[in-house]
Amino acid sequence: MKTKPRCIGVLTSGGDCPGLNAAIRGVVKACIGDEHGMQAIGFLDGFRGLVENRTIPLDDRACSGILTLGGTILGTSRDKPHKMPMGGGVMDMTETAVANARRLGIDVLVCLGGGGTQKNALALRKAGLPVVTLPKTIDNDVWGTDVTFGFDTALGIATEAIDRLHSTATSHQRTIVCEIMGHNAGWLALGAGIAGGADVILIPEIPYDAKRVAEHLLERRRMGKRFSIIAVSEGVIDVAQAAKNAAASERTKRIEKKAKAKSEEVAGPIIVEDAPRLVQEPMASRLARQLQQLTGIEARVTSLGHVQRGGTPSAADRLLCTRLGTKAAECIVEGNWNVMVAVRGDTCVSVPIEEVAGRKKTVPLDHAWLRSARLVDTCLGDRS
Repeated sequence: MKTKPRCIGVLTSGGDCPGLNAAIRGVVKACIGDEHGMQAIGFLDGFRGLVENRTIPLDDRACSGILTLGGTILGTSRDKPHKMPMGGGVMDMTETAVANARRLGIDVLVCLGGGGTQKNALALRKAGLPVVTLPKTIDNDVWGTDVTFGFDTALGIATEAIDRLHSTATSHQRTIVCEIMGHNAGWLALGAGIAGGADVILIPEIPYDAKRVAEHLLERRRMGKRFSIIAVSEGVIDVAQAAKNAAASERTKRIEKKAKAKSEEVAGPIIVEDAPRLVQEPMASRLARQLQQLTGIEARVTSLGHVQRGGTPSAADRLLCTRLGTKAAECIVEGNWNVMVAVRGDTCVSVPIEEVAGRKKTVPLDHAWLRSARLVDTCLGDRS
C-alpha cells in the first residue's frame, strides 16, 4: 500500500502558455491546505531546474496573486532529462534528476506541459520517480483530453486579431493571410478562423490546392466582396508537398528495412545519414505569393507569433486550470500516480501516462467544426 505523500515537486516545461500560474496555484494550494497538509517545492526552468537542483518553496504566499498572471513563476525550458546540453555536450541526466527529487524528499513530481513533457515525464516514471501531469498547450494537441489549458485564451487572441484584420483588408481591397500557431495540428487556426469569419481556413490535416483557394477568392470578387481573410496554421502543406512527404516516408521505411537486414549480417550498427535540410520560404509567405500571382489581388501576410502565448488567461482557462490542479491533488493523495489529468466531457479524469506519451491529437476529417465551416461557405483548400 502506498504511504501518504508528504511532499510534491512542481515544474513547468515546454513553451509558455496562458494558465500555467493558475494551474500551479490550483495544485499547490490544494496539496498544502489543511486537508492534505503537504509540502510543495518548485523547480526553476523546467527539467533543467530538476537536474541542476534549482528550487523555490511553493507556499501559500508564493501562490498568492498569480491566478491572473500570464507566463509561469517557475520559468520554463524545452530541455529533456535524457538529452540535456551539459558542458558543451549532450548527456542523459535522468538518473541525476531522479536522485535530486529523492534527496529533497519528493514523493510525486507534478509536470505541467504539452506532448514533449508527457514523454519526459514517462521517462522519469520508468526511472522510478512517480509523476502526475497536466495537459498544457495553446495547440490543443495533447492526446487523451478534450481540451488543454491555454487553448481558450489563445483562441480568443487569434480571433480578435482576425477581427481587426477585417478593417484593413476591406479598406485596401486586399487578401490577408493570417498565420496562426499550432505546429502540426489545426485546432487553433480552425477555431479562430470560424469564430473570426475567415473566408479560407487552411490546416495541416487537409493539404491545400492553391488553385482551389484562388478560385474561391475570385468567386468572392465576382460576388462584389472587396476583401478576403485566410487563416493559416503554421504547419500547413500543399498537395504537392504532401505527396513528397508520403514518398519520403516510404523511402525512409525502405532504407530502415535494408539497414536492419544489413545489421543482422555484419557486426556493429548501420548509420543512415539524413539528407541536408534546405531552408524553405515560410508557407504563409509562399501562399500569399502564389495567390497574388493566380488572382492578381494584392496579398499580405500577418504572423501572430508569440502574441498568442501571452497575457492574462481567460476566465475559461482559469477555471479549467483550477479544476485540473485540484484533481491532480486528489490523484496524488489517493495514490493514483503516473497519470495525466484530462478533461472528458464535464469531468476531470486520470489517464495512464503510457497512453498519452508519444501520441498527438489532430483534427479528425469528420469533425463537426469542419462541417460547420463548409456549411457557411468557408474554403478549406480542398475540392470537397
